[in-house]
Amino acid sequence: MKDFVFELCDRIRETSYAIHEYHGSGHLEKVYENALAHRLRKAGIGVEQQHPVEVRDEDGTAIGEYKADLLVEGQLIVELKATKTVVDENVAQLLGYLHGSKIEHGLLVNFGAQKFYIKKYAMLKNPPKSGSKFGIAGMVLSALFLFVSFCVFCG
Repeated sequence: MKDFVFELCDRIRETSYAIHEYHGSGHLEKVYENALAHRLRKAGIGVEQQHPVEVRDEDGTAIGEYKADLLVEGQLIVELKATKTVVDENVAQLLGYLHGSKIEHGLLVNFGAQKFYIKKYAMLKNPPKSGSKFGIAGMVLSALFLFVSFCVFCG
């Protein structure tokens, strides 16, 4: 199962880079979302656009909803950006989607810079609990889920 997710990541990385090469930077995020969804579907990969991610409180009460840009094969959230640079808030957004959806793997892709950017994040199955012996550091680790990543900067 993990190998499948990594194969998906490779396919999305290659496809996203091809889109960046063809379209360049300067389009709205939605253009890149549509292009990536279109090309992945043409390749026979299941893609849902603007997938709802419900956020629940500790007792299970629904307290909000996000829309992840793409959900690929029900196993991988892809968050797209069209900005000059990726900032911490972009990473936090993807991590929030992973946490809210209980999906383990996510990609953050930025088409807006001159150089192509993609990074993979994976949520830990059992992150440290707040109040654990790790204190604040444990809470931060829990919030960030630490990740296995690959990053591509192409010119």
